[in-house]
Amino acid sequence: MTTVAAYAAPSAKAPLERTTIERREVREFDVLIDIKFAGICHSDIHQAREGWGEAIFPMVPGHEIAGVVEAVGSGVTKFAVGDHVGVGCMVDSCRECENCVAGLEQYCLKGMVGTYNALDKNGEPTYGGYSQKIVVDESYTVRIPDGLALDVAAPLLCAGITTYSPLKHWNAGPGKKVAILGMGGLGHMGVKIANALGAEVTVLSQSLRKKEDGLKLGAAHYYATSDEATFKELRGTFDIILSTVSAPLNLDSYLSLLKTDGAFVNVGAPEEPVALNLFSVIAGRKTLAGSGIGGIQETQEMLDFCAEHGLGSEIELISASEINEAYERVLASDVRYRFVIDTATI
Repeated sequence: MTTVAAYAAPSAKAPLERTTIERREVREFDVLIDIKFAGICHSDIHQAREGWGEAIFPMVPGHEIAGVVEAVGSGVTKFAVGDHVGVGCMVDSCRECENCVAGLEQYCLKGMVGTYNALDKNGEPTYGGYSQKIVVDESYTVRIPDGLALDVAAPLLCAGITTYSPLKHWNAGPGKKVAILGMGGLGHMGVKIANALGAEVTVLSQSLRKKEDGLKLGAAHYYATSDEATFKELRGTFDIILSTVSAPLNLDSYLSLLKTDGAFVNVGAPEEPVALNLFSVIAGRKTLAGSGIGGIQETQEMLDFCAEHGLGSEIELISASEINEAYERVLASDVRYRFVIDTATI
C-alpha cells in the first residue's frame, strides 16, 4: 500500500479537508498515475452532500483526472512510464456482460465501479482524483493526446464524454439543429463538440449574460429561457435538445421545442423527480431520453476528436485549499466554466 495526500469529505455535507488515503500496490495490469489535475464536477457536490442518496464516507471525490504514468505492472501493454493519461468516472466493470463486451462498460449490467463513492470487487471503497496519485487497471485508463494540455483535458474525462456520447448517438452533425440547455461545465463542452460535429448549435440559458461566450465557443444562436417568447419562437425547431441542467425543468415546455421525431436527452441529473404530461411525447413521436458517460473506447475517441479540433475545457485553475469555496461558486453558477484543482497543492 502507498499512502498519499488527498482532500476528503469526512461526512455528508461536511467541508472537505486534507487527509491521507491508502492506494493499493501496483498489480500486474495496473497503472500508477501521478495526478496533475482534477476537475470539479457538479456530481462531486451531489455525492459529497448525499443529494443522490446514501454515500460512502470519508469520500475523496474527483472523476476528471489527468496525470502522468509513474509506474506500470508487469503485464501492462498499453502504457509506459511518462505517458499522459486520464481516468474518468469508472475504474472497473464486470467485463463479461452484454454491455461490457459491446464497449458500453458504463452500462455494465452488474454495475460499473465508480472512480469514487463505490466499492471495488474486493469490497474496498474507491477514492477519486482529489489526491496525489491513483492506481487504475490499464483497461480503464485512457491516453491523453499530445495536442491537449493536461489541465484543460482533465474535465473532458466527464464533461467532455458526457456530452460527446449522446451527441454522437443521436447523430448530431451537418443538417441537424442542436440545442444545448445550460451553459455550465457540461454545457460549454456540448456547444464546442456539437459545433465541431457540424451541427447548427443554439444555447438555451436562463439569461443572456453568457451570450458572448456561447457565440465565441461555437453557438450560432443564444436564447434566454426566462423569456416566454423564446418558447413561442422556437416551437418545433430542434432535432436534439441536450439538457445539462441539474435542476427540475418544465419538460412539457422544452419538448414543444422539438421537431417531429426529435429527442430531448438528459445528462444533468436533478435530485428531485420531474413531472411530465405524456401527450408531450405522443404528439410528434418525440423521445425523452437520458445518457450516462461513455465506454472506454468512446472516451478515447472523444479525446482524440477534441485534440484534432483543438477543444479543451475553459477552466479556472485553483489550489486544493479553495475546493470548498469552489463548491459554493459552482452552486452559484459562478465559474467559467470548470474548476480544475492543481493537485501539486494537495
